Amino acid sequence: MEYNTTRPNMIISEYGRNIQKMTEYVVSLDNRDHRTKMAHALINIMAQMHPDSRESVDLKHKLWDHLYIMSDFKLDVDSPFPMPSPQELYTRPDRIGYPQEDIALRPYGKIIHKIIAEVSKMEDGPEREQLVKNIANHLKKSYLNWNRDSVNDELIAEHLELLSNGRLKLSGDTRLSHTNEILGRNRPVTANKPKRMQTGRPQNNSNNNNRPSRDGNNPAGRRDFKGKRRP
Repeated sequence: MEYNTTRPNMIISEYGRNIQKMTEYVVSLDNRDHRTKMAHALINIMAQMHPDSRESVDLKHKLWDHLYIMSDFKLDVDSPFPMPSPQELYTRPDRIGYPQEDIALRPYGKIIHKIIAEVSKMEDGPEREQLVKNIANHLKKSYLNWNRDSVNDELIAEHLELLSNGRLKLSGDTRLSHTNEILGRNRPVTANKPKRMQTGRPQNNSNNNNRPSRDGNNPAGRRDFKGKRRP
C-alpha cells in the first residue's frame, strides 16, 4: 500500500493528489497539440472545484497560473495567459513602513486628532460649541472602552485641551453624556406591570348555581349532579 508520507509533496494542496498527477501526466506528453488540449481540459476540471468563483473575471488567469506552478514551470502549451516567472511569485514584497506620528494620547486614535485640528480652525459660534461637545462625548466613550468603571467630565476636558493644544475648551455649564447612557446600561421600564396572582378560591357563579344547597333544598329549574331535575 502506498502512503501519502512516501509520495512527493503537493505543490498546491487545495486541488488534491489527483490533479497533481494529471498535471504531471500532461507535462509528460510529447505531442504539443495533444498536450495543449489536455491542459485546457484540466483547467475546466480545476474550475469545477471553484463553483463560487465562476463569475470571477480573473478565475481563468488564476487557474492557469496554478497549473504552471503545479508543473514546476515545465508545462509548454499554447495558453491564453503567459507563464509567470518563479522570481515574481517567490520574491518577498518590499516592506511597507508604518507611519509614525506624534500623537499625544494614542488610545483616542489618529482620526480624532484630525477632527480636533479642523474644528480648531472654525470661528466661535453655536456650531463650534456643539462640535466641541460632540468631540468630548466621543473622547469619553473612547476612554470608557479602556476603563469600564467611570470617568469624570473634568478629566475629559483636560484631555480635550491637551489634544487641541489649548484651542478647544469646554464651558463650565457643559454636561456630557452620562456613563450609563454611553455604555448602554439604561433599560426601558415597562409601563404595564404584571398582575398579582389572586389568592383564595376562585368564585364561579355559573358553577355555583348548579350545585345543591347544604340544606337539601333545590330551587326549581336546577339540576343535580346527575343532570336530573328535582321538584
